[in-house]
Amino acid sequence: MAVVLIVDDDIQVRETLDSLARRMGHQCFHAATLAEGRQALQDHPVDVVFLDVCLPDGNGLDILAHVRAASQPPEVIILTGQGDPDGAELAIQSGVWDYLIKPSPLKQIRLSLNRALAYREEKIAKAAPQLDLSGLVGESLLVRESCACVAQASRTDATVLITGETGTGKELLARIIHRNSLRASGQFVVVDCAALTETLLESILFGHAKGAFTGAERDRVGLVQLADKGTLFLDEIGELPLSAQKVFLRVLQERTFRPVGSTQEMRSDFRLICATNRNLETMVARGQFRQDLFYRINTVHVSLPPLRHRGEDVIILAQYHLERLCRQRNIPVKTMDASFVDMLLRYDWPGNVRELFNTVEQSFVMAGAESVVYARHLPAAVRIRVTRSRIQERAAEEDAPPSRTGQGLPSLREWKRRAERDYLVRLLEAHGRDIGRLQAVSGLSRSHLYAVLKKHNLDLPPA
Repeated sequence: MAVVLIVDDDIQVRETLDSLARRMGHQCFHAATLAEGRQALQDHPVDVVFLDVCLPDGNGLDILAHVRAASQPPEVIILTGQGDPDGAELAIQSGVWDYLIKPSPLKQIRLSLNRALAYREEKIAKAAPQLDLSGLVGESLLVRESCACVAQASRTDATVLITGETGTGKELLARIIHRNSLRASGQFVVVDCAALTETLLESILFGHAKGAFTGAERDRVGLVQLADKGTLFLDEIGELPLSAQKVFLRVLQERTFRPVGSTQEMRSDFRLICATNRNLETMVARGQFRQDLFYRINTVHVSLPPLRHRGEDVIILAQYHLERLCRQRNIPVKTMDASFVDMLLRYDWPGNVRELFNTVEQSFVMAGAESVVYARHLPAAVRIRVTRSRIQERAAEEDAPPSRTGQGLPSLREWKRRAERDYLVRLLEAHGRDIGRLQAVSGLSRSHLYAVLKKHNLDLPPA
């Protein structure tokens, strides 16, 4: 017996789907709004969700992020009376099982439900073993989606393309995929394509025979051969010259190569993982990257989000690195002052996680023997950038044209800040020190809840 959740504001649709599911032997729960749907997902383990798009309190697709956040996300079948191509694209990208338009025949709905449940049963039965995710830190939905991609990539030997801005952790993710794969006992060989000169590229990748060129006094094994039975990681593959792309395409297709100066073909059984901070599709359109090579390396695509899109992880990452620095030096763990936390949350981190870790380390050094890290310990560049941003926001508020009531409007950011603080105050008033209830109502993880409370200088009520 499966558990089916029906989220639809039309009572006739809910009753029809309920009757269908119960005749098939399943248990049903109903929700007429987004809020009720979120609550039902929290209260019950659900296998399949029938989801309408147009609901009284918002767009049904907004609940998909909440669905994906579950430990075993249910399958989602969209059933809507207003077909929208853009909405359908968003839904499919978010992993929904099916997208049906009302009125759909009951036979089609039954078939879709049966297929979704069969797929879910097989997926749970073949659930991957526990992954070693050492080094992957964060609790945001985007991080959990990255973990799902790691699990998918680790179960296969397919080529993986990891994209993301500089400093997002592409090499870290590649190492995690290797560590969890069947090739974990083999070598993880890194090739920095940006550092390869065109003249030495083939020698470095494929090795060379003694006497192949001036200075080649002995045979040298190339990086491709070193990766035999392991993983070859091409970092910044977008920097690979076009001439080298053609050569490497053949190696990728045949898994054979010839060292420079040698007449012997050699084989290497490697798994390929590539990474880039460039848009390869744009490069293909401009003739800067071979289309056939792009298709070869883009079998499994993992996109790493920039840190500014996963703000809830900033403090978690900062605390993680601060504790690691303290352990390395065998000193008591330092704590982060609210002013330090506020600065970290206000900064936009153009250098992503790499910049955050470097900033935390600089602050750690500046704090010296002090047990608390304050905003004054941050690098001047960070403090100046945040302070400038605050001044510009204040100036924008003062220069904002008056509203129809004659009163100036705050900036959107300031309005959101005030609304967030007001929400937290009301949340604490309603639920006191009940952490479980605070998390359930707000939808925040424990660490994120503490972070936003600290950001607004709020504390849990006294016991």
